[in-house]
Amino acid sequence: MALNPNSKTSILFHMLLFILGGNVASAAVFILENHCTQTVWPGISGNGAATLGGGGFTLQPGSAVNLTAPSGWSGRIWARTGCSFDGSGNGKCVTGDCAGGLKCTGSGVPPATLAEFTIGNDGFDLYDVSLVDGYNVGMSVQATEGCGATGCAADLNAACPAELQVRDGGGAVVACKSACTAFNTAEYCCTGDYSSPGTCPPTRYSDFFKSACPLAYSYAFDEDGFDLGACLRSDYIITFCPISLY
Repeated sequence: MALNPNSKTSILFHMLLFILGGNVASAAVFILENHCTQTVWPGISGNGAATLGGGGFTLQPGSAVNLTAPSGWSGRIWARTGCSFDGSGNGKCVTGDCAGGLKCTGSGVPPATLAEFTIGNDGFDLYDVSLVDGYNVGMSVQATEGCGATGCAADLNAACPAELQVRDGGGAVVACKSACTAFNTAEYCCTGDYSSPGTCPPTRYSDFFKSACPLAYSYAFDEDGFDLGACLRSDYIITFCPISLY
């Protein structure tokens, strides 16, 4: 996650609050809400400090789940769609699948919209929403105290370029690949001769994501996403299919 240079004033302000009495030991609560018309199966991959929600579970439309992330936890949360699991939790998802299990033990298969977190031991948190691995459903993250909302509320599947589209068995577009996932070239993945911000500028594909979702990261060297750099410890509402970010 990149540090937004515009957040320096906010960082100094929150550092002052912290010195005056911030709580460095508290956990953060994630409130996952499903505002989609379809069931989603959140996948969660962390750094090993704690396995939140068992790594994955079912979240029906209109329902919500609270999970507690201890200080020091970092990881990602995403929605899986079109899943089918047996009684033992074995199965597969059309988007965001993680090794064919209900409970993820690693990252999901792109494309998938990602919420990324670091719950810092120093009492400050980092969070963002990333489209670097593509998009499957809209997602927002809202701090309950002090810091703003970020994410992508647009339906990118409806406007996804044909060469980036992922379709289900019925032909419906259910996800939109990143250019890196679709073409796997150094130019789009920002690797090899393109492994620096100076040599890997935005492309028409990353511009498609950025224009629709300006507060989400659109490609590897996107410096215009929304990353607070240091948000004083809060709880976070993670919404799948938000109506808006405000």
